[in-house]
Amino acid sequence: MSLPNPKLQDLIEAGVHFGHKSQRWNPKMSKYIHSTRENVHIIDLGITIGMLTEALQVIQETISKGGKILFVATKKQASSRIAELAIDTEQYYVNHRWLGGMLTNWSTINKSIKKMKELEGLKANPNNEFTKKEILKITNKHEKLLRSLNGISEMKKSPDLLFIIDTRLEHIAVAEAKNLNIPIIGIVDTNCDPDVIDYPIPGNDDSRRSIDLYCNLISETIKNSKKDPDLVNPKNTSNNKIEVKSELDVVKTKSKDELDNNKQSELSSDSKDKIEQT
Repeated sequence: MSLPNPKLQDLIEAGVHFGHKSQRWNPKMSKYIHSTRENVHIIDLGITIGMLTEALQVIQETISKGGKILFVATKKQASSRIAELAIDTEQYYVNHRWLGGMLTNWSTINKSIKKMKELEGLKANPNNEFTKKEILKITNKHEKLLRSLNGISEMKKSPDLLFIIDTRLEHIAVAEAKNLNIPIIGIVDTNCDPDVIDYPIPGNDDSRRSIDLYCNLISETIKNSKKDPDLVNPKNTSNNKIEVKSELDVVKTKSKDELDNNKQSELSSDSKDKIEQT
């Protein structure tokens, strides 16, 4: 199955090539920088396309094996878009604030999720005997937990892959994922450290159009991976191979029988001719 094909023109129109000002840069990003214009670093989109394609392949493999992805983006430009992407593709997300220990201290986070669901039940119960002040307090506490934990409320175990927009801002998420050996795909701007990311994608992490482009490509990849039954269920491929093999065996046996019959008929005709000649 073919992956989405990101085109150079699409990346230019989305402003993926714009980095930060040359004063605000990480020297480790020098190999991904094409040039500097008006004191702004320009990212080499030729490298970006190759690394973006590699990251999409990793996402495709993860989804095809039944894995789950955690999308992380808490900055204003990306938070709502990343939530839409995760909900649309049935994955997990964090788009408000990364709470320390979201991956490494899951037992505590799980207790907070249970508390959030309990408060939701109290709010929804029409027969509760709380005063207006108590209801307001419960509502505020529930909304606070909801903002931080709603995207991972159904997560039962550690995700198989993290996708992060702005790895510098989400450095705590990066550190926790590295501690648990969870692979990371990250959009790295010119002020980020690409060495701590398993699959870095050099590109603009501030522009809404750039973020939309990344999300659209990922969404298309995940949906295509789910549509293909051979990718989702690898047993189908083995069954198909067995069926093809059995059909080939049948054809081979048929052709062998036909050859044997032809040889026998040729031998009988030859012997008949010899008898007639005598």
